[in-house]
Amino acid sequence: MTEKTDRTEGPGAQGGGTEGRGTEGYEVVVVGGGAAGLSAALVLGRARRRTLVVDAGEPRNAPAAHMQGFLTRDGMSPAEFLATGREEIARYGVGLVRDRAVDAARDVDGGFDVTLASGRTVHARHLVVATGLRDELPTLPGVAERFGEDVLHCPYCHGWEVRDQAFGVLATTPMSVHQALMVSQWSKDVTLFLHQVAEDELSDTDLRRLAAAGVGVVPGEVAEAVVEDGRLTGVRLADGTTHARQVLFVAPRAVPRNELLLRLGAELRETPFGAYPVIDERGLTTVPGLWAAGNASGFAEQVINAASRGYRAGVAINGELVFADLDAAIEAADAPEVAGTPQPAKA
Repeated sequence: MTEKTDRTEGPGAQGGGTEGRGTEGYEVVVVGGGAAGLSAALVLGRARRRTLVVDAGEPRNAPAAHMQGFLTRDGMSPAEFLATGREEIARYGVGLVRDRAVDAARDVDGGFDVTLASGRTVHARHLVVATGLRDELPTLPGVAERFGEDVLHCPYCHGWEVRDQAFGVLATTPMSVHQALMVSQWSKDVTLFLHQVAEDELSDTDLRRLAAAGVGVVPGEVAEAVVEDGRLTGVRLADGTTHARQVLFVAPRAVPRNELLLRLGAELRETPFGAYPVIDERGLTTVPGLWAAGNASGFAEQVINAASRGYRAGVAINGELVFADLDAAIEAADAPEVAGTPQPAKA
């Protein structure tokens, strides 16, 4: 993908505090221009912090026509949501650059030097990683083509819009049983296609719950999601059998974009959905000054949760900076006079 290097920057994007460094200086650099990154930037801009957002333009929810469950923004398109967010941070002087952060390193002063794909280097006292994750879809014909339309992964995001239609659920692990049971809240016509899961991998509890929910179970490998006239019409098995379905739920493999966190030495924790940073309740990682928000901090951060995570990090970072600067001022005031400067006579 061609890197985007066009800039949209306001007064907050001016360099500062890095004389002689050869880089542009900010109090905070936010890597990632999604809900989490923009929310953190909004708080920091309103706190009068020199802040830059680095946005590679790859939001996880780009395939979706709308987002749901965000109070006052229910049904808004992801693109419109992000455009509104960019306008809002610009009001407070937050800079935004369309670029990709390709490297980051700790500096001698405890800050961070962030290298962008364009060759630009920016320095930050605090760094927020809000790079999210990418969804690795099952490699079946028709799945990627219809993802975000009638091939879906989250009933909370799309269940209402497809309610009461004929659902299929593609099993890739035994955990797909959970997905099938959850989506049965939105339709009573649900079929679980075992695909890569053997029947004997399902527990007795799984089978009893599926039966109680009225979920049909179809063994055998799936060959494709059948697409006709621009919509999903069914699921075809490897043996040629086709089952009419209007919606197919899948479970993409989550791939966290945690490269910067790894480079900076943040401790990660392994989960069934990938490796995510160990963070405190504010989003601070095990590296001082390094923060994670949104899907960079966990798998289940939907848009409203990601925005909340970003807000929380922004507030915490401003507090850290306030007290760090006050403590530095006190230390400077208490420091001995420079050698050679006349000292007052002692009594």
